[in-house]
Amino acid sequence: MNDQHPHTPAQPSTSTSTSTSRRRVLSLAAAVGSLTALGGLPAFAATAPPQRPTTSPMLADGQGSTTRMWYRAPAGENTMLERALPVGNGRLGALVGNDPSHELLYVSDATMWTGGINDVLEQDGQFPYGRTDFGSLTQLAHVTVDIPEHDLGTVNGYRRELDLAQGLVTSSYIRSGVSFERRVFASQPDDVIVVQFSQRGGGHYTGTVSLDGTHDETTSADGAHDGLSFGADFTNGLRYGAAVTAHSTSGSITTQGSKIVFTRCADLTVVISGGTNYSPDAQAGYRDPDLDPAALARTKVRTAVGHSPTALLHTHVADHRDQFDGMQISLGPSTAEQRALDTWERLKARTQQDEPDPEFEALYLQFGRYLMISSSRGGLPVALQGPWLDGNDPDWMGDYHTDINIQMNYWMADRTALSRNFDAFTDYCVSQLPVWTELTQSLFNDPRNRFRNSSGKVAGWTVAFSTNIYGGLGWWWHPSGNAWLCNTLWEHYEYTQDRQHLAKIYPLLHGACEFWETRLLTMTVTDADTGKEREVLVADKDWSPEHGPQDAKGITYAQELVRDLFAHYREASALLGRNAAYSRTVAGLQERLYMPEVSPKTGWLQEWMSPDNLGETTHRHLSPLVGLFPGDRIRPDASPAALVKGATELLTARGMENFGWANAWRSLCWARLKHAENAYQLVITNLRPSVDGSNGSAMNLFDIYETGKGRGIFQIESNFGTSAAVIEMLLYSRPGHIELLPALPAAWARSGSVTGVGARGGFVVDLSWRDGRVREATIRSVGGRRTTVTAGGVSHDVGLRSGESVTLRNFR
Repeated sequence: MNDQHPHTPAQPSTSTSTSTSRRRVLSLAAAVGSLTALGGLPAFAATAPPQRPTTSPMLADGQGSTTRMWYRAPAGENTMLERALPVGNGRLGALVGNDPSHELLYVSDATMWTGGINDVLEQDGQFPYGRTDFGSLTQLAHVTVDIPEHDLGTVNGYRRELDLAQGLVTSSYIRSGVSFERRVFASQPDDVIVVQFSQRGGGHYTGTVSLDGTHDETTSADGAHDGLSFGADFTNGLRYGAAVTAHSTSGSITTQGSKIVFTRCADLTVVISGGTNYSPDAQAGYRDPDLDPAALARTKVRTAVGHSPTALLHTHVADHRDQFDGMQISLGPSTAEQRALDTWERLKARTQQDEPDPEFEALYLQFGRYLMISSSRGGLPVALQGPWLDGNDPDWMGDYHTDINIQMNYWMADRTALSRNFDAFTDYCVSQLPVWTELTQSLFNDPRNRFRNSSGKVAGWTVAFSTNIYGGLGWWWHPSGNAWLCNTLWEHYEYTQDRQHLAKIYPLLHGACEFWETRLLTMTVTDADTGKEREVLVADKDWSPEHGPQDAKGITYAQELVRDLFAHYREASALLGRNAAYSRTVAGLQERLYMPEVSPKTGWLQEWMSPDNLGETTHRHLSPLVGLFPGDRIRPDASPAALVKGATELLTARGMENFGWANAWRSLCWARLKHAENAYQLVITNLRPSVDGSNGSAMNLFDIYETGKGRGIFQIESNFGTSAAVIEMLLYSRPGHIELLPALPAAWARSGSVTGVGARGGFVVDLSWRDGRVREATIRSVGGRRTTVTAGGVSHDVGLRSGESVTLRNFR
């Protein structure tokens, strides 16, 4: 979507399902499987004690400038989204301000959703799309640590950092000759956020800790454990809570009213936790009725604070590095002058001086990986802003969009050694399937739905443009959304060769094919080459996101996605030994699909079954180019030259200037076409500094989407998509084929290396280059057997068993 909706939703009278549809949902959920099959354990749950590392996992100081962001000033309460630094453990996230006297954390939980199933249609055929019906992601709490004596005006040498490799936000300063330092991290093993205060030189801390809910909750003190907590319910029945406690080896800590008071503490540890009783189980109404989130939060903070600060820190760092260390990258050296700049000044200098800064460009990729590790682990997938909100009213509800955003969020994962983080996306789709199926079968052919099937039949499932965590749908129906979700899930299999994943997503593939079997229409077309008429299958009336007519048939977007869906289903059925007869039916449908052509009038790949362009020439979406990226039907090394040229002409017409996520998609397409400088320029465009809400990168490198209303919006898929583009320029893959340095720009050509890059077909690649040529490539199998590796016109045939590797050097 990524634009203000033209529809202002009415406020409906209900946000829950009818009892009849509820019974159908429960019945379908039971048929699909148990809680484990629907996505695993609840997002906030009691966990076993973590395994503590026996040796220090801490990295030495003086790391390269590709993994550290640093600043000379803190964020303020009015600039948290653009300047605060993010921490997260995959479910809990916090924006951290780092003010010496007023440490502020905006804490969010990925399951803090209002709304519900939203199983009604409005008179114009849209689903309600507001905060009280469809629902919205909201904040969980604000935690403040006030240290009045440490006013910013009384300190010097202030510095704050985000250490991407260790998952740490740190700040330091000197006051009255004493060095003060604090560390903030979100621990996944302990399921808490930790703020550690220390000093060197005989100093101390005196102040208060407060916990404030963001929905008028009442915070109460637990004097026996020096803690604060609150618990409450939303009107949709979701229960939530949060807790904070503090500990010191010196001074005193007490609870007074609704604050924790600490006095003359040489060290201080503040621990925060919280969550909801959300459960990824349609049968249970997406709730765990036995879970008391406030009580569980109190238990978690008390348990964590019972361990030493060092134990908490080392446990977190070891866990974080276990993922982060999977990929390393160098795009070449930057200058000493560039390294000396803080991150904001460096961002501005990159634009003002228009000189490559390879280490900073590598850092941007690593920041994307850091965000993925911090926001997609064992719970819900990444929504529009991840778990980092600065208020309770995020744009577009902070939801899951199905026409680019959620897919783009995960293009990076398998490419950058973060395949484990993809699982949250898989589990989300599986857990929503029962309700998506129910709503499709009960509402898709509603006469108010402008996209209903002309056949009068409906089967399987699809989605709307917006989805929430209760299976709920918002805005318009999005018929092709099911195919794009399935194709994204399938691509993860191509990278990992994981049969368990394939079995898990198979019901989604099957149901999506059933939906399209009832939706495709027979149409007679004239063959451009022979002049003869032939019958083809085309998608029923649809909208090419998000422009042009809303009732066009055979749009390129749908035809490309459905073609790939059918191919993936057939391969999955063969691999799993399932549904051979239906697979043959799908093969027959695939064979008859109309495939888009190049317009003789514009020279572009057609977006609609028309020689005319029926929409906006420079529109942000590249919907008709899904066959170029993320698909593979259009590729320079195999497709007809006219088709490649038509795609290139359409991409050229779309332009080189747009919102961050749109620039990322353009960059990925140019990389597929091997236009290195265009791909690189779009990455650099996203690295321009955002000023007063303009398109670009904020001080904290969050990508900002310009609204034209004097403020910007953080959209995380832009960070992820741009990171994916960097990798796509260095390595292209499809099953059976790997190409090294397909779109290496001049700025990175001097020298570089990357390790841990995923390749489709079940391989991982380590790669180094010099003067634009591959020096060495190591190919390791993670399930793949054979592939061709090419670079500079030289090809190698590689055959490996799982776990084996080979190093190739002869690419000249």
